[in-house]
Amino acid sequence: MAETLRLDKFLWFARIVKTRALAQAMAEAGRIRMDGRILDRAHAPVRSGDVLSFAQRGTVRVIRILALPDRRGPPDEARALYEAVSEQPLTSGGGQD
Repeated sequence: MAETLRLDKFLWFARIVKTRALAQAMAEAGRIRMDGRILDRAHAPVRSGDVLSFAQRGTVRVIRILALPDRRGPPDEARALYEAVSEQPLTSGGGQD
């Protein structure tokens, strides 16, 4: 098994995104951080132990990569590739209610 994997492939293999093109778009738009650093390229290498944070479906997700996959497997296999560190709702970012 390789020591690193492209960011877009990891997100797709781990079933975090539905398509690799969506993972590429997220990365190129600067919507993903790795260990606090903004990533702007889909081919950025990720490895076990890296922490990714990104907004998805109205929440900010923070995950730690536990293993790098060889393929896009079934959902149960994909969930074993990472652990959720944090998941918080996005704030509307504005005034007081």
